[in-house]
Amino acid sequence: MKTQGVANVTQAGGFDEIIDVRSPAEYAEDHMPGAVNCPVLSNEERARVGTLYKQESPFAAKKLGAALVARHIAEHIEARFLDKPREWKPLVYCWRGGKRSGAMTHVLRQIGWHASALEGGYKSWRRHVVAQLAELPRRYSFRVVTGATGSGKSRLLEALAAQGAQVLDLEALAAHKGSVLGGLPDEAQPSQRMFESRLLAVLQGLTFERPVFVEAESRKIGRLQVPDALLETMRASPCLRIEATFAARVRFLIGDYDYFLADPASLQEKLDCLRELQGVETLSHWRTLVGARDWPALVGELLEKHYDPLYKRSQGRNYIRFAEAPHYATDDLSPAGLDSLARRILANEALPDLQP
Repeated sequence: MKTQGVANVTQAGGFDEIIDVRSPAEYAEDHMPGAVNCPVLSNEERARVGTLYKQESPFAAKKLGAALVARHIAEHIEARFLDKPREWKPLVYCWRGGKRSGAMTHVLRQIGWHASALEGGYKSWRRHVVAQLAELPRRYSFRVVTGATGSGKSRLLEALAAQGAQVLDLEALAAHKGSVLGGLPDEAQPSQRMFESRLLAVLQGLTFERPVFVEAESRKIGRLQVPDALLETMRASPCLRIEATFAARVRFLIGDYDYFLADPASLQEKLDCLRELQGVETLSHWRTLVGARDWPALVGELLEKHYDPLYKRSQGRNYIRFAEAPHYATDDLSPAGLDSLARRILANEALPDLQP
């Protein structure tokens, strides 16, 4: 640790707490994993100070900024930090590691706490994330779970994790199920930067000594892009193929997308995105099925006409070891069925056909 209260990104793990003093909007866009937001300028105040800096003078902006920052630092100390012991070691950062984090760090150190400012601020964290994601994914041994839409791949990852396997659930990190109907009803996707910060945190919690199960994905999950190094490594990795019966897949999808049953209008809006691929006549028929709430017929046609052809075209082209993947047949995608499937997969993990 540097004596003047400055630390770099690699030292972040040695602190008791990470404090992001940027505005709430900056924090919401992305932040270091586990960081708490103690803004020294609100969204509106930051804009106000910036406008004053450009339109009047830097000196006028600094005077106003100092008053606002000092006030908010006092508020945070009273509301959040008074119970901290003398030995407390917080790491503080702002955008560039400048005045906002410097002011908070100075006050905390004057009180007697072992506070440090992050050298380079959030921008240094962001550079670290980009650099790590360009190299780190290539060091893992992935097992790519493939299977047609409705095969329960994401739920299978959960079952594998519950049985002790290492899992990377990209769709959970992206808050999206990875298809045209994949947006979640109660959760917006994170920003690309937040997605990458969360991804790095998960990767750093995994070990290189054991395989990591991951679902086959396209380059984009919703509006978020999978980092190139990760995608390239996944596409060159051994695969395993879930072969669920058509009826089991239909049942699974009706249950997994049950929120559409309560909001048919939202489902119809999503289906309209397929107009250019499926044509007006097909979309009109699907609207009739939605109106009749004939979910088995609708899901079956979506699989037959859209998802299954797409799967057949993409998997063998994108995943070079797809053809040699071992098959796991099942007609049961219930939680119990997926638990059983996970046990079968883990029992076969040591077989040569799964070795890289």
